[in-house]
Amino acid sequence: MPLSKSLSKIHKNLSKRKKATGKAITIHPNGRKFKQINRATLREAKIQERKREFTERRSNELSRIKFMQDLINTLDEYKDYTKFDTPEIAQFIQLFINRDDEEIDEMKAKRKPNRPPHNKQVLLESKKKLEMEEFHKGFQVPDLTLEENVKFLRNWNGSFGAMSTLKLIRVNSKGEIVLN
Repeated sequence: MPLSKSLSKIHKNLSKRKKATGKAITIHPNGRKFKQINRATLREAKIQERKREFTERRSNELSRIKFMQDLINTLDEYKDYTKFDTPEIAQFIQLFINRDDEEIDEMKAKRKPNRPPHNKQVLLESKKKLEMEEFHKGFQVPDLTLEENVKFLRNWNGSFGAMSTLKLIRVNSKGEIVLN
């Protein structure tokens, strides 16, 4: 008998057996079918967790790249640049990390004394802390030292598919390129 891995296939096979016999199927807690359903359920949960982590990671990459695109397209001082130095890229990263500072300060000012911080404030502070740690080790950003990358980023439509052609580098807080 072939090994069914997906939960839907196992349920389908059980419902076929139920229709064929016309009786309700009881599954013993130590039986083979119970263990098969348990394995499939755990597998489905693991797959869903991996999908969630992947989409979260991709959306974080997308927000970084979109921030860099907005920065080089909207600020007048960078409109004529065809490429950037790594210290400038490090400044861009610092701006990206500090993007929520106003909101955090506002939440701190609104909070009454001797009260715990709001969940949103805790999340924003922890996100900033993680990004700062990554920045010290090497923050992954588009390689703006290449002219073709800067040109591509200026015209980028914001899609995931186009992101794969964009070259990425890691820049640390000292403004140096870190090799992976």
